[in-house]
Amino acid sequence: MRWLRRLLGSRRVTLDPGRQDALLGEVRQRFGADVRSRFPDQVEAVAQALDGDDGLCVATRVVGEVADEAYADLRAQAHDVHRRTGRRLVVHRRNYRPLWKEAGPALRWPLFALPCGFHPYAQLAAAVTVVGARAARLERVADPVPVVGHVFEVLDLTVAGWEYGRVRVDTDAASLATRLISAAGRVLGAMDDPPRLPPPVRELMRRNNTVDVHDPAAARVVGVLNPGATMREILLA
Repeated sequence: MRWLRRLLGSRRVTLDPGRQDALLGEVRQRFGADVRSRFPDQVEAVAQALDGDDGLCVATRVVGEVADEAYADLRAQAHDVHRRTGRRLVVHRRNYRPLWKEAGPALRWPLFALPCGFHPYAQLAAAVTVVGARAARLERVADPVPVVGHVFEVLDLTVAGWEYGRVRVDTDAASLATRLISAAGRVLGAMDDPPRLPPPVRELMRRNNTVDVHDPAAARVVGVLNPGATMREILLA
């Protein structure tokens, strides 16, 4: 693979697995829902901590862990639904929308309570920010194809959670979505042979539905977001 040849053939890439493990542990333990700090402030702090190539590798690991654990959680939920009701649910991580359309009320949105402990509006939002900001460097330290695939998976789950999973769209949720879209666009733009956009993204880009964006601490609406238009603007540029 081209990315692996570049990694092995470059003397400028020096990775430290020990530092990566330490950074991952720090990000996991010092940030999240229990921290008395606004999510935007946490995102900024985590992004600053994930500096250099090792920080970029950790950012891809955070996104990958969230995507993998969300998939495992939904499979477990589908199995539980089948056990209780006999109803079979198909969980396909390239396109979660059919699952949520069919069984949204029976499902729990997984991103708020994953075993990894990463919060979608804190560590995850920071990780995708780092991935997007250093997209030109990504191919030198990791295979970008699964990375952008994980970004799209989480984006799919985020928007499906708004539509079918009773997830409140506040400014932190909207910020996560726009960060995911931006990161995906930058990674695709840095690739010589980018993969096709996944089905849920193509479906959303055909729409112009808007969602109200709320203040995290109040019921008032502070803006609107059009996910499809944002995706078209960034992913088709």
